[in-house]
Amino acid sequence: MSGAIEKTLALLEYLAAHPDGANLADIADDLHQLRSGCHRTLHELMKFGYVRQTSVRGEYALTTKLASMGLSFLSRSGVIDIAQPVIDRFAAATGELVRLAIVDGKRLTLVAKAQGAKSGLLYDPDMGIDLRLSCSAAGHAWLMTLPEDQAIAYVTEQGLGKPRDFGPNAPTSIRALLASLDAHRRRGYSILQDVYAAGMSAMAAPIRRPGHQSTGILVVAGPSQRLTVKAMEKFGPALLRAASELAQAGDASPLLRSARVGTWGNGPAQGEEPAAD
Repeated sequence: MSGAIEKTLALLEYLAAHPDGANLADIADDLHQLRSGCHRTLHELMKFGYVRQTSVRGEYALTTKLASMGLSFLSRSGVIDIAQPVIDRFAAATGELVRLAIVDGKRLTLVAKAQGAKSGLLYDPDMGIDLRLSCSAAGHAWLMTLPEDQAIAYVTEQGLGKPRDFGPNAPTSIRALLASLDAHRRRGYSILQDVYAAGMSAMAAPIRRPGHQSTGILVVAGPSQRLTVKAMEKFGPALLRAASELAQAGDASPLLRSARVGTWGNGPAQGEEPAAD
């Protein structure tokens, strides 16, 4: 990747994490870029409609152009049309938040959701984020389907999430993570409490056809006081059925059809072979 492209992408990712905008000095300092070069790149992005400057303080912020492109891509991929009815039904049945994450190279990205809870305490995190594999039910559900050395490599590359940044039960070692994955494999789906966040429970199942790799993960999440281990075990069979339904319907969407090329265009990791069709 050329230096100019790398710096431009870094700017876009930085601004995506700062929706209220950021000033030039902070952007340049945080990204370790020269202010003059950073200023030129920002104004090029403004010229093409990706960045705007706020009228009051002159801070730089993203326009909706990137978001619009992403939504258009998801719409054209067919994944929402296929998955949303299944997600809606399952959310209504569980009364909790149900989300779909897509396997994208070495990462998981949330792309769809349905909120089943109509009242009381709601859990509804940001969409579009890349999940921390070691701390999320979706991450565990995917990792449990991978060869152990591959799962370790993915987690090591991304890094273990620290309990102070996630939940108090977040695994602090590879050994602890592998023990959890073993339990998930025996069950067929993951169950976590106070791992992604304190007071939050989640369960997840991989979306994959027999003999193929996982292309997505179906996740249920909610407050631990309501979504107890007993409740999650009760929802387990329905979760597996919903994941299987999505797997069978996946051929209609390129995102659910192949784990090898996701929204970021990643091919097989080094040493991997594409799944057989």
